[in-house]
Amino acid sequence: MAAQESSSPSSLEGNKPGLPKKILANNLEDKHLCNSCLKILRRPLQAQCGHRFCSFCFNKIVSSGPQKCSACIKEDLFEDPTSILREGGAFPDNAARREVEALAAVCPNEGCTWTGNIKEYEVNHEGKCDFTIILCPSCKELMRSNELERHSERECPERTLNCKYCKEPFHFKNIKYVDHIKFCSKFRAPCRFHVVGCDTSVEKEKIHDHERACSYEHLNLLLHFIMGIKVSLESLQPQNLELAGHKIHELHRALRELELKLGQLTLGVGAPVQGACAPALPTPALPALTTSFTPLPSAMGAALELQLHSEKTKVAELSRRCQELELKVSTFENIVCVLNRELERSCTTMEAYNRQHRLDQDKVEILNNKVRQLERTVGLRDLSIVEMEGKMKEMSAATFDGIFVWKISDFTKKRQDAIAGRAPAMFSPAFYTSKYGYKMCLRIYLNGDGAGRGTHLSLFFVVMRGHSDALLKWPFNQKVTLMLLDQNNREHIIDAFRPDISSSSFQRPVSDMNIASGCPLFCPLPKLDSKNSYIRDDTIFIKAIVDLTGL
Repeated sequence: MAAQESSSPSSLEGNKPGLPKKILANNLEDKHLCNSCLKILRRPLQAQCGHRFCSFCFNKIVSSGPQKCSACIKEDLFEDPTSILREGGAFPDNAARREVEALAAVCPNEGCTWTGNIKEYEVNHEGKCDFTIILCPSCKELMRSNELERHSERECPERTLNCKYCKEPFHFKNIKYVDHIKFCSKFRAPCRFHVVGCDTSVEKEKIHDHERACSYEHLNLLLHFIMGIKVSLESLQPQNLELAGHKIHELHRALRELELKLGQLTLGVGAPVQGACAPALPTPALPALTTSFTPLPSAMGAALELQLHSEKTKVAELSRRCQELELKVSTFENIVCVLNRELERSCTTMEAYNRQHRLDQDKVEILNNKVRQLERTVGLRDLSIVEMEGKMKEMSAATFDGIFVWKISDFTKKRQDAIAGRAPAMFSPAFYTSKYGYKMCLRIYLNGDGAGRGTHLSLFFVVMRGHSDALLKWPFNQKVTLMLLDQNNREHIIDAFRPDISSSSFQRPVSDMNIASGCPLFCPLPKLDSKNSYIRDDTIFIKAIVDLTGL
């Protein structure tokens, strides 16, 4: 057992030097210190000279070859070869470890109130304390570990920010975020058709894709917008035209009255008014006036002609405005017609796209069915290949003379699996008494079975169903010898038995294999744990011999 404990220090847990002295809540004793780093022992190892070292420190000392113990030299106790430190020359000092781990401890970080023992410090607090002083990896400023996240996000002058749209990183010192937003392809901007009702925000690089994909919706929104304008115009137009027509009618009536008065004046004075700036008007044939009136001065005639010209100008302006309104209505009607045609064209295109989409979906479904069918075929092929590989492996390991040697490697792992219940039993490859003879295999329990569970290695013999069973004599009645081989060929563990022909284990198999029969107490487990030559390179060998007499 001592040999087992003095395993190589490199295989022991311990990848850190000793613990700092200031974590102790009470007085420090020299026996708790590592003789190399002079700190509190962590995973202590005791060398052959009796001095203790941290596991990490000892491995570091012997990593370059055997070394003299500095503590022995310092204490003038050097003794060759005891004081030579070499790999594998120290064992875990569990008593010292338990003593150290039970010592009262406090956290050495300023502001931390944690208390406990050294074991709790290593497991639960070391490297996890919020008050540990660390360096910011960017600006190298000292701070507590619980402040690093806030510092890195908000205070560090060397911090890096990311555009919230495209995630492009910006160094805080050189940031020009506002300029970047103008050209950021991921910046979400309103659709250009938002003025007619599209409320979608789109990334700049996808604006054209959005407009192509939503052209039908955009045309529909635009149509509704223009139709709204048209309705508004139509609701206003009749009122304006009616007002203009009424005013024109009044102007025409006033014009006729002025012309009548002008004609009367002309007849009264016998000649056209001198200095008139209006063009000569045709004089209607008027009946002779039966009444007489006092002739008006020539200035009054000129004023009437100016008023007449002004009224004609107003009529022309109103006519022009009416024509402009009619032209605008006509233009909007043409736009609506164009949009209707575009809408019809878009609907036709959409229907074509939908038909093509349905056809593509049908093709995809057909291809998916073919893929699933091929996957099933490949799966069946894989199963066949695995089965064939298993058979080839079984045939390559098979023997046909009744003698079989079973090599079991990775014994320690398989033994642990058996103890844990993950794989309590193992079957060997099949072997035969002859090419057309009995088919057999071995079954082993590395942690025992039945009466031998937990105390013995159990080994059993199994008769299997073979291709030539109909030609063989049943029940099976051949002597079977089972052996655990001593790899020094000195003392094999041997057990032999002759089958009980009344047992179902040795009748002709009706399933793949009969019930196993053999030795539940084949080999005591302590015999394997002690120093022996049955296990070498983590491997054991089991041998089975079937007596072929009478076959």
